[in-house]
Amino acid sequence: MSDEQKLIGRFRALSAEQQALLLEFAEFLAQRGAAAAPQAAVPVPEPRSANETVVKAIQRLTRTYPMLDRRKLLVETSRCVGQHMVHGRAADEVITELELIFAQHYEKSNAKE
Repeated sequence: MSDEQKLIGRFRALSAEQQALLLEFAEFLAQRGAAAAPQAAVPVPEPRSANETVVKAIQRLTRTYPMLDRRKLLVETSRCVGQHMVHGRAADEVITELELIFAQHYEKSNAKE
């Protein structure tokens, strides 16, 4: 069975809400491969919306911190998405952690320069 077939099977086994989250995350992953946004030296924060999803938060934080290497954030962001989708961790908690992760990566990258 190919990876694509496995993914389709697992997708079909999810609830409609989980399918929507998975699609949002897939869109995020596809965007990370797109041409990089112009590099900014200073983050341009966007406010968190009232009903923001975890994936939308990742997209917002990616726009806020375009100077960060997304590959270095992938493991931590994927872990957070998994905790939310698979283990049911509250979105608000996960988003707060994601905001901290992005800010810490930004601080580390500035400390190196």
